[in-house]
Amino acid sequence: MSGVEKVSVALTPEMLATVRQAVDTGEYGSASEVMREAMREWMLRRVQRREAVAQIGRLWDEGLASGPPVDGEEAFARVRAGLDRSIASGGS
Repeated sequence: MSGVEKVSVALTPEMLATVRQAVDTGEYGSASEVMREAMREWMLRRVQRREAVAQIGRLWDEGLASGPPVDGEEAFARVRAGLDRSIASGGS
């Protein structure tokens, strides 16, 4: 495998047992394969986290741009009152 550099990684006994079990059961061909998969998953989660943070930022900005804040309880009370009026008048 070209472009590969060997590194030493310290694992807890539980982590090492899990890696060895994955190799022993044939799920992976080697501990290196387990670690490469773990790195791919970690890198994917980092990308997903960055995207989630960016999405939260966009939603935050949308919220700020939508106008002044409204008390949630007050807003729900208005919605409930409107629904009650609609039901009382026959749903029209």
